Amino acid sequence: MVLAFFWSTFFFWKNISLTAFKEDEVFDGMFFGLFGGLLLGRLLYVFLHASEFGLNIIRIILINGYPGFSLYGALIGIFLFGYIFATSHKIPLSKLIDYAVPPLLLGIAIMKLGAFFAGTEVGTETAMKIAIAYPHLDGMRHPTALYESILFFAGSYEAYLVLMAIRRNKWYPGFNFIVFAGIFSFISLVFDPIKAFRTMVFSTSFDMIVSSVILLTVLIYMLYYLRDSIIGLFKKKKHSKKKK
Repeated sequence: MVLAFFWSTFFFWKNISLTAFKEDEVFDGMFFGLFGGLLLGRLLYVFLHASEFGLNIIRIILINGYPGFSLYGALIGIFLFGYIFATSHKIPLSKLIDYAVPPLLLGIAIMKLGAFFAGTEVGTETAMKIAIAYPHLDGMRHPTALYESILFFAGSYEAYLVLMAIRRNKWYPGFNFIVFAGIFSFISLVFDPIKAFRTMVFSTSFDMIVSSVILLTVLIYMLYYLRDSIIGLFKKKKHSKKKK
């Protein structure tokens, strides 16, 4: 997490240096957003595991003794607190978020890589050659955190390319938020079924429910947003077939 914070912050600073934003003000907002992420990430995990924590404030506060953190809760906290800060300081969030998405995906990628080396995210049993053994668990298992880390690194690079396209006015300001939602929900949805320990809600994985809703929303939005291009593409195909 320390390395994720360091490299994502450095990447964010490099991005912000390309803009006219005030660096001190932006970084104040970043730290405020991180505080919100840590707070809501912990609270959502506690809520989803209420039977383990109950109303014991000590267990909720002592993360080392009673570990647990919801990544979806953290993301909600980051964006929510970031929105509050940007609104109160009259910072155009739609533009700022484009520069924040690539570093955020990079930070998640590094955290997932750390989870792989720490063995904190365990996959289901498999016969694949890439499988590894985890201490105190039977069988060879998927290194799911490694899979996710590789895709999040690729997602960070893709989001950076989108950022450059936004700067060239090929996409509208704020589009990187849609990119982030699509990348994160897709990766979470694909690899959730091969994770050994999942948070279940009504016999269904919480991450799978949320990821499905977000990904479906992104797909519907993109189909609507690109409807003219899609219709034009079909018309061109029909026209070329008629000529043949």
